[in-house]
Amino acid sequence: MEKTPVQKKVTRRSSTPLKVYCLPDERAVIEENAKAAGKSVSAFLLAVGQGYKITGVVDAKEVREMAKISGDLGRLGGLLKWWLTDDVKTAKFTPETIRAVLSKIDDSQLELGSIMSKVIRPRLDK
Repeated sequence: MEKTPVQKKVTRRSSTPLKVYCLPDERAVIEENAKAAGKSVSAFLLAVGQGYKITGVVDAKEVREMAKISGDLGRLGGLLKWWLTDDVKTAKFTPETIRAVLSKIDDSQLELGSIMSKVIRPRLDK
């Protein structure tokens, strides 16, 4: 039996690279856009060159903060729901207490909206 020659796998690294000539300010913009998309410059240019739509990454810290605020809203809503059931244990809740809970819910909603707008419209660090 004859042995067939082993064919070498073609990879990107073994292929001829493309060169893009650009000015320093153009390079900075490309690097900034790649960073905003969570990709390396090479991966970003490859994706754009093949016609893929690039989307930004969501800041994990802000997502955790939104989850925390959402949990706070859930607990406050549960407290309000408990009060509305006319449970004997909630009879001591005064209207001022309920207003304070509603105010806290409003504040939390505003805070959540602020963080969501940062995630949806991220600032570029220039």
